[in-house]
Amino acid sequence: MNTSVRVCVAAATVLLLCLPARAESLRCAGGLASEGDSRLAVAFKCGQPLLKDSFCAPVYYAQTLEPVPEVFASAFVPCQLTDEWLYDRGPGNLMATVRFRSGTVQSIIYGRVPR
Repeated sequence: MNTSVRVCVAAATVLLLCLPARAESLRCAGGLASEGDSRLAVAFKCGQPLLKDSFCAPVYYAQTLEPVPEVFASAFVPCQLTDEWLYDRGPGNLMATVRFRSGTVQSIIYGRVPR
C-alpha cells in the first residue's frame, strides 16, 4: 500500500473517532424524541407514557463519584428532581425509559423491564 494512502486512511480514522457520539432517540408516531427535548415535545411526539415516576436524585460532590451525605444534602444542597417515563413500544420491541432532568430529556434507555 502506498504511504500517502496509509496516511489518508489513518487521518480519516482519527477524524471519525473525534466526531461526537450519537445519543439515543425514541421513534414515535409523531417523530423522534431525543436528548435535549422538553417534556412537552416528548408528550407531543410520543403521547402519554404507560407509567411515570418522579424522584429526587442524589447530588454528588464536584469532580467525584461520592454522593453528598443525606444530612447535608437535605439541609444545604437540594436534590435534583428527576422524572422517568416508561413507553411500551409494542410486541417485539424493547420498552423505553425516558429520563428527564430540569425538564429536558437526559437519557433514553431500552430494556425488557423498567429499571
